[in-house]
Amino acid sequence: MDAKQWAFIAMMSALGTVLSAISLNFSPVLIAVPGQGAAALDLSHVATFVAAIFGGPFVGAVVGFLSGIYAGYHFGFVIGSLGILSLIATPIGKSLTGLTAGFLYKKLKINSGTHAATLTIPIILISYIPECLYTISYFLYIVLYLYGNAMSFMIPIVIPKAWIEIAIMSVIMGALAGNTSFKEFIFRFFHSQKSENHRTGQ
Repeated sequence: MDAKQWAFIAMMSALGTVLSAISLNFSPVLIAVPGQGAAALDLSHVATFVAAIFGGPFVGAVVGFLSGIYAGYHFGFVIGSLGILSLIATPIGKSLTGLTAGFLYKKLKINSGTHAATLTIPIILISYIPECLYTISYFLYIVLYLYGNAMSFMIPIVIPKAWIEIAIMSVIMGALAGNTSFKEFIFRFFHSQKSENHRTGQ
């Protein structure tokens, strides 16, 4: 990790937080259970996926966690009732998606292939599976253990909403992965310092 990568993490985390705040506060609440919780649009994973695809699993996980803090606060204190638990657990779930997306993208060498745009869509969809399972366990077991009552009624509210979000974002990321100008900009951001060091013999 060098200064450019940390700067990229900060930039993507800020973008994710802004996207989360805008989407959660200005889009309509999709489904609400009074006094318990609600499902609202959250687009923070756009930043998570950009970070994971171009920065790798560690960068994706860190950006997923940091950009998920606002969503954790919003679901825990604004339209939900789980407080600190949501503030901690929500970012952890989002970090799983960033970690998985970055790992799959790097392992399968999608960026170096000729079908990056096409392959990105299924990779993004698959990368949400760990967070999906984590979210189900969160409502069924973690909430039960800490609060004495499971919130299984939230699963059919939150999970379908999340899959719709991920499907939309997979198309967005497919378009970005296939955009030569966007890819060149990101790769220059990461690798210009390395190239400069190579040219100067450092």
